[in-house]
Amino acid sequence: MRVPLLDLRRQYAQVREEIVRALERVCDSQQFILGPEVAQFEKEVSATIGVHDTVGCASGTDALWLALVAAGVQPGDSVITTPFSFFASASAIVRAGARPVFADVDARTLNLDPAQVAGRLKSTPNLRAILPVHLYGQCADMDAFLSIAAEGRLALIEDAAQAFGAGWRGKRAGSLGNAAAFSFYPTKNLSAAGEAGCVTTQDANIAERMRSLRNHGSRERYFHDEIGWNSRLDGMQAAVLRVKMKYLEEWNRQRRARAGTYDSLFTRAGLRQSDGNDAQSPVQFLECLPQAQHIYHQYVIRAQRRDELKQFLGKAGVGAEVYYPLPLHQQKCFAYLGYREGDLPQAERAAREVLALPMFPELTEEEQNYVVETVAEFYS
Repeated sequence: MRVPLLDLRRQYAQVREEIVRALERVCDSQQFILGPEVAQFEKEVSATIGVHDTVGCASGTDALWLALVAAGVQPGDSVITTPFSFFASASAIVRAGARPVFADVDARTLNLDPAQVAGRLKSTPNLRAILPVHLYGQCADMDAFLSIAAEGRLALIEDAAQAFGAGWRGKRAGSLGNAAAFSFYPTKNLSAAGEAGCVTTQDANIAERMRSLRNHGSRERYFHDEIGWNSRLDGMQAAVLRVKMKYLEEWNRQRRARAGTYDSLFTRAGLRQSDGNDAQSPVQFLECLPQAQHIYHQYVIRAQRRDELKQFLGKAGVGAEVYYPLPLHQQKCFAYLGYREGDLPQAERAAREVLALPMFPELTEEEQNYVVETVAEFYS
């Protein structure tokens, strides 16, 4: 048996006819950049997330930059974020002219640890914002971050690239901070047919500035108030996303069900304890916080001899991936920040242990059985 980490073909087979019709609609209109498809998509996202405004853009990376700049981050500022995330979480801060400051992660969830952030507030010069990442589809502790941001009068930007449809205490990711960035890269739960992103916000002023920034800093054609960027969402991607968004709630429900199946199968295999105490197991599991509605963009385990396990799974036909093998504070391009090995031990340990297993809505129980049996065989 071969079990891929992700199989986009299965999803596409369900919606192919609708997507073809949507793309034909755009071609017939000949309105390819922004236009009515993008405007309607933005309205539908706002209604889904529960926000005042949505601004479509060219990628999730651009979405982070737009959110940071529109929320007031300027050259010379500092922004606290996590070292355990995709590169864009930190590179967008640098692109805004600011300095990324890394705080360690919570060992239970691998999300940014509010206590670590609080400990850096007084020692961080020119601190302007906090940027928590909703890693793997689970919201960071937004109760704590909202409190810290309010106390420090800081902007709170959600990196929700992996979390479209996730929630915290009944509110949607993307509606909790000053602004939130989403990615629709083809591997995401809500995926485009290429690069695409958006920013959500409750603040009409932030939204207005982002619309200008995504269009070369222009509110009126050929008149430029500031230096912006070409980050306009195209109609083709918006049309694809509008089709898929109708199915996303069900797809996310199926992902949660698949995660529950994995939990049960690992328990049955003796690799997971029903009481959650996995300290003696070679495989450990991340915690889903009770306040969070997890959408399992990834199903991630922490594994002893991780690299050997990944190789073993690959030979058995099971897809697996490491998100992420090197924390951001240890990346060569951030050497100028002065971090050293051991400075952020939880993130560094996670990078040695994490392994993402196959996770997508169409994954079968037979395939999941094979994945868990193969993991158990490795440790037998």
